[in-house]
Amino acid sequence: MKEGIHPNYREVCFQDMSNGFKFVTRSCVNTKETIEFEGRELPLFKLDTTSESHPFYTGTQKSVDNMGGRVERFRNRFGKTALSK
Repeated sequence: MKEGIHPNYREVCFQDMSNGFKFVTRSCVNTKETIEFEGRELPLFKLDTTSESHPFYTGTQKSVDNMGGRVERFRNRFGKTALSK
């Protein structure tokens, strides 16, 4: 491998800021902060959302079909075109 052209690939701790969930994976992301995690000092990268807090993965996502019938109104209004006959 050539020296000086490869990114710093190492273990990094990612933290969800909305609920404090942390996980460790390997990454090239640049960080300025560190954290003590499971007895190791790791670089810390803060995230706004992860699978632990995202509505799609937690099951709290609202369906567009149930939001006041907007989809049904769109289909009624624009669903019958010359191509669909």
